[in-house]
Amino acid sequence: MWRSIDHREPLLVGGVIGDVVDPFVKSATMRVMYNNKELTNGSELRPSAVVNEPKVEIGGSDLRRLYTLVMLDPDAPSPSNPTGREYLHWLVTDIPESTDSRFGNEVVSYESPRPTAGIHRLVFVLFRQDIRQTIYAPGWRQNFNTRDFAALYNLGSPVAALYFNCQRENGCGGRRQVR
Repeated sequence: MWRSIDHREPLLVGGVIGDVVDPFVKSATMRVMYNNKELTNGSELRPSAVVNEPKVEIGGSDLRRLYTLVMLDPDAPSPSNPTGREYLHWLVTDIPESTDSRFGNEVVSYESPRPTAGIHRLVFVLFRQDIRQTIYAPGWRQNFNTRDFAALYNLGSPVAALYFNCQRENGCGGRRQVR
């Protein structure tokens, strides 16, 4: 059955749907919190606010249901020239429903975003796992591909996604400050 796309959907407006994932139906609840502040799509955070890994909570009540979380930057090294797209910042598997990322298996450790030029989108993508399986860390963080990763491990479509914007502390990153 054909479904219309809501062009006000923040993930579509922000280009996450298209650049990172294909359109999907949200079927899980994910809360992302930095310093006890919950993110919403399009939130603006500076690198100093995202130094430590966030708390990512998965809603629900079935502890047997597991999830994989991917955090990436589709704008690396700069939005105008994303040759490192997608840069992998974090990968956690086997997160039980109704818990948070601390209860999962950290496959790739958290690396805090440090954009040097432009405004970067940092994207959290959540997949439901059909089975507990060994997922291997990629050999490098740059040029990760969420779609290929999901296909390789038979994860299917995402069940939730969220993104925030991040730019360097001193403005847009495009110009040097004159003193």
